[in-house]
Amino acid sequence: MLWIPIDRSLDIPLIRQVHQQIRDRILNGQLKSDEKLPSTRELSSELKVSRNVILEAYDQLTAEGFLVSRMGSGTFVAAGAFLEHHKKEPSFYSSNWIEENKIDENTINFRSGIPALDLFPRKTWTKLSSAILSDTPPSSFGYDIPEGRPELRKVLSHYLLKTRGVDCHPDQIVITSGATQAMTLVSKLLISPEDMVIMEDPITNDIQTIFKTTGAELYPIPVDENGMKTSLLPLNKNPKFVFVTPSHQFPLGGTLPIQRRIQLIHYSRKTNCYLVEDDYDSEFRYEGPPVSSLQGLEPERVLYIGSFSKILSPALRMGYLILPLHLIEKCRKLKWFSDLHTPSLDQLVLARFIKEGYLERHIGKMKKIYKSRRDFLINCLKTTFSKKVNIFGDSTGLHLIVEFNEQHFSKGVLEKIELFGVKIYPVEDHAIEKGKHPNQIILGYGHLKNEEIEEGITRLCQAIYNANTRNKSRLN
Repeated sequence: MLWIPIDRSLDIPLIRQVHQQIRDRILNGQLKSDEKLPSTRELSSELKVSRNVILEAYDQLTAEGFLVSRMGSGTFVAAGAFLEHHKKEPSFYSSNWIEENKIDENTINFRSGIPALDLFPRKTWTKLSSAILSDTPPSSFGYDIPEGRPELRKVLSHYLLKTRGVDCHPDQIVITSGATQAMTLVSKLLISPEDMVIMEDPITNDIQTIFKTTGAELYPIPVDENGMKTSLLPLNKNPKFVFVTPSHQFPLGGTLPIQRRIQLIHYSRKTNCYLVEDDYDSEFRYEGPPVSSLQGLEPERVLYIGSFSKILSPALRMGYLILPLHLIEKCRKLKWFSDLHTPSLDQLVLARFIKEGYLERHIGKMKKIYKSRRDFLINCLKTTFSKKVNIFGDSTGLHLIVEFNEQHFSKGVLEKIELFGVKIYPVEDHAIEKGKHPNQIILGYGHLKNEEIEEGITRLCQAIYNANTRNKSRLN
């Protein structure tokens, strides 16, 4: 008799339990080809379930090809339903975002680029979302155009001209699912295998990965307190583009001065390459007036990338790519093949959020909060470490750089620091040419309250002291 364990406490229907267990036994070879199964009456009696349960399970298995019914003979296992299973490889994950999800909730995480998620303007967003859902025509619920809603592109072009000096027509804008998709589109648009791309060094490791995946060769140019050292741009190379973060270099924080911007433009003209401008964190500038975009100086050579992840929330997955006119049509096709279009209703809400002035008010509010948190972090670092550290890259954005005079952050040291319940990020992780930034770390503060910042720096100090004390004792 075929014994099938039935568990009536489960939410899984009895029919599904019977079906699944017989199916699995056929697939793994426990029930052999041409083996006869008990009649529906026998099995229902044995399992103490309604005969209809067995009838429906058998019918489903027959429809799927696992069983065959022979008139006057009964029900049999069909031929060819055995599937040999190979031993599964152990799961292996190395992605940074997977590791981030594993961080203990009691750990103070100084990850950069995270805004104050608890201060997202929920009430306003909810009000506008409700209005959009009530007022928008039925056509807005269908498939849309790949470049994005015209309402958002129009309001965005006005906003960027006003705040960033970006010179573009709404038709030059492609709405993307964040800056990451914008960079992926750029790589597909401009790069072929073995093409050269010039990049700042260090630069976000994720961006390096995006461009290398397309087959590009990365040519690093060092950065200093003023961003990319444009005097080191190679005249004997033919790059597809130069990738820069001129308003706020990540991770070191420099702002590219006008002289270097002009050098970049002259270089792009001489080598006939594009400039890809990632306008990273430019909205939150705490010292001096806002810096205009590179795109405003050379619209026909600059591809401009922006995002609302730091301004509002990464969960929105809303960004944009501004293109020279001759690249627009090709990019629209790439966007269509990528995901058809970015969610339309979210675009309409964001368009109204910008048009009615909520975005500028939100940025003004958050700028004060982030500046206060930055100042508090700097004070904690100076109080705790005194003259042992140098702080820079703090004039803009949601992170700063701490350079230790006598401390290197090897993998072992970082692991010991994490044992103390604090997570920090070395600049070296983002370096193309390794070995130049072993004593520098990135501390993000936008998402941390003052008490978390203070506790985190205290733990960091304790962890470094503990690691160094153990190392000295071993040497003795």
